[in-house]
Amino acid sequence: MRIRPALVLMVLAAALLGCIFTPSAIPSTAAPPPEATLPSVPPATLAPTAALPTGGFDPTTLADLYTRVNPGVVTVFIYLGPPHNSSVPAAQGTGFVIDDEGHIVTNQHVIEGADRIEVDFPAGLKTWAELVGTDPDSDLALLAVNVPQDIIVPLVLGDSDSVHVGDLVVAIGNPFGLSGTMTMGVISAIGRTLDSERAAPGGDSFFTAGDILQTDAALNPGNSGGPLLNLRGEVIGVNRAIRTETFTVAGDAASSGVGFAIPINIVRRVVPALVESGHYDYPYLGITSLSDEAWTLTTLESLGLPPDATGAYVTCVTPGGPAEKAGLIGADRCNSTALSPGGDLITAIDGFRIRNFPDLLSYLIRHTEVGQDVALTVQRQGEEVTVDLTIGARP
Repeated sequence: MRIRPALVLMVLAAALLGCIFTPSAIPSTAAPPPEATLPSVPPATLAPTAALPTGGFDPTTLADLYTRVNPGVVTVFIYLGPPHNSSVPAAQGTGFVIDDEGHIVTNQHVIEGADRIEVDFPAGLKTWAELVGTDPDSDLALLAVNVPQDIIVPLVLGDSDSVHVGDLVVAIGNPFGLSGTMTMGVISAIGRTLDSERAAPGGDSFFTAGDILQTDAALNPGNSGGPLLNLRGEVIGVNRAIRTETFTVAGDAASSGVGFAIPINIVRRVVPALVESGHYDYPYLGITSLSDEAWTLTTLESLGLPPDATGAYVTCVTPGGPAEKAGLIGADRCNSTALSPGGDLITAIDGFRIRNFPDLLSYLIRHTEVGQDVALTVQRQGEEVTVDLTIGARP
């Protein structure tokens, strides 16, 4: 599933947060109430259940939070080529421990192409890690290390569905190789989208990663794969990317106050599948939709829609995909950038109101799985129809 590019050129560049080294040195609005009750988040199986301190914000709690959490935040180095050819790491990012078995979450783009992966713990221990599996759709990777039990400090996983705009958050990671750095900010927005790390069929575009958290906590190259935490010290997201137009003299993207994190509830779904099979199948409809940036009054008028129209407008239906089999209609923009009327406007899924394509993507990621039957409410040529569809797996 892929959002069509906005028709207006965006001057801001999205940048992943992996830190690449040179050979000589180690130096990316609250939604209206739903019209149906959403399914609850599956019970957590990846994190300890120990109660953590609660209460209002107290700056002194930040020091306590850091003391508790930082031992479970690691530095991830990657090496290219055989050992005798690469004594200096090629890139660096962040990761964090999620269980007593030594599993570590980081970003796929941090470890992509690595021949060897080194993990450094704050306690001083360095070890080689095994790659358990990756999920390019969410840009997640799962590592495993074999170290003494007293080195393992699993972080507590929170509930990203309970995150609200304005919540205070902190990030811990290794920006520019400065290990153990903590920064603070707020949740700036929820339900954002980014390109995934996996190309869609045809190879000329990428699938879309959805339900992304936006934060103004300072994130820089090297923060990739690190935890975004609430003030209870629970991980609510995995830092992934920033959007910026500012770069350092070395060419690295610099913090702009617009950072993005993968919600932890996606980790809850993906990690068990990576442990079991090394991969995770994402829910898939097989449609292309207009981006939020393109959903303007001019667009609505071009499509013959009323000025208060909301939903996910179907510009293209992938041949042979679940949407085509269910009878969804696209506006025949699969190979065109021109606006075309005639596509279905998806306004609800299983009774949950859809304001835009990110809403649809968030629902699919949070509350559906491959093989599940859903009911789409669609505006088609001025009439409301229901389309029954069986969720597929991203090809």
